[in-house]
Amino acid sequence: MSGSYYVPATSKWPVLGSLALGMMMVGTGMVLVHGRGTLIMLLGLAGVVAVMALWFRDVVVESRSGLYDAQMDRSFRWGMGWFIFSEVMFFAAFFGALFYVRMFAIPWLGGEGTKGPTALLWPEFTAHWPLLSPPDPSISGPAQVFSPWHLPLVNTLILISSSITLTVAHEALKEGHRKICRNWLAGTVLLGLTFIVIQGVEYYEAYAHYGITLEAGIYGATFFILTGFHGVHVIVGTLILIVMLVRVMKRHFSPEEHFGFEASCWYWHFVDVVWVGLFLFVYVF
Repeated sequence: MSGSYYVPATSKWPVLGSLALGMMMVGTGMVLVHGRGTLIMLLGLAGVVAVMALWFRDVVVESRSGLYDAQMDRSFRWGMGWFIFSEVMFFAAFFGALFYVRMFAIPWLGGEGTKGPTALLWPEFTAHWPLLSPPDPSISGPAQVFSPWHLPLVNTLILISSSITLTVAHEALKEGHRKICRNWLAGTVLLGLTFIVIQGVEYYEAYAHYGITLEAGIYGATFFILTGFHGVHVIVGTLILIVMLVRVMKRHFSPEEHFGFEASCWYWHFVDVVWVGLFLFVYVF
């Protein structure tokens, strides 16, 4: 279809995806607020995964059929770029909440700044971070916080290494070395899975031994919101890389045409950069 713009057929996936995502969010809200709704949340999640799989299947079939041209390639690149920008804004909101609490709210409660009189609410409160003793005595803070130089550092090294291995795989694909690409991409998937396992161990330690929970004051809330959403992105990114590995093994990409692979690289590198920010501002400082 050289010289023309491919217009996809009418698709049901956007509507079904929106409904599944809405169900997942409703279920998640019910679990967080009322402690029930797990089934609704899981059904919504299953629906989102199914829609993504079927929708991307259609895109792969269309691409392999030769229906896409240079204009469609530019559309995909712009779409992926705006998607990553939306993800930047997503995490910026949560980082912003963390910085607001640390730089403004806690000092105000400690008597500093123009809103220092708010310290009258809890005159015995001492402003410090990490906040192990919330000002309201009805809320129990964590018993202790994680040392950044153990599991968090290991996970940081794992994700940085995964960016390197993925870059090697990408360069190998561009040079036509499919076997090298496959091996280094498989290594990246293994590193991603290792990160997920270590994050799970850390969450177990947080709940079982450190007293870090969603109910452990503002520290527990910001810790799990930031690391939890990032963990979800790592899981999604690992699934995407597994799909890319299968496609490489099926010889779906060429050195000239492999934007599906390249887009997965963009996403994974973004997830890695976010983790570096998390490591610095959640664990270290």
